[in-house]
Amino acid sequence: MAERAHGVVVLAAGASTRLGCAKQFVLHRGETLVRRAARLALATQPHDAVVVVGFDADSVFREVDALALRRIDCLDWRLGLGASLRAGVDALSAHCNGVLVVLCDQPALDAAHLLALCAAWYGAPDRGVASHYANRLGVPVLLPRAWFAAVDAASDRGMRDLLAQHAGQIDAISNEDLAVDIDRPDDLRHLS
Repeated sequence: MAERAHGVVVLAAGASTRLGCAKQFVLHRGETLVRRAARLALATQPHDAVVVVGFDADSVFREVDALALRRIDCLDWRLGLGASLRAGVDALSAHCNGVLVVLCDQPALDAAHLLALCAAWYGAPDRGVASHYANRLGVPVLLPRAWFAAVDAASDRGMRDLLAQHAGQIDAISNEDLAVDIDRPDDLRHLS
């Protein structure tokens, strides 16, 4: 593979029905979760970066419009994470050999972890690199372009099926703190 370049997809399209409010706007250390996720992802210096919006799209994008990423509207966001992921992957520049997928609901995420994922992928760009926590592979994850076609827009399981399918071709970077996500009202206790 000649030139190696990754793109970023920040998934921020959901309505957060289990939480009762849009998690994208929840504050953590004085910053909305969506802005924080986008800012951390951009620290990896991607070739291209997009944020996928759906629910309350204009308001969500306003949180990140000063950052260097493009807005992708997912009209099928109600179908789940798979539809948002498909929209984001399809929108990336053809020059991206891989995609770093980031969610906006992991308060323990930091740039160091994302940079570790990127460093591992740049060392072996035909393999995937996933976060490992709670005894499983998960997001954030960096996938090679060859896997883009396998992203299933109809699946609400997001990445799980894809990671299971390619488990033998994925390097893991452990970070148990990422097991905490903001999904239900009780999870808000993890924020500061």
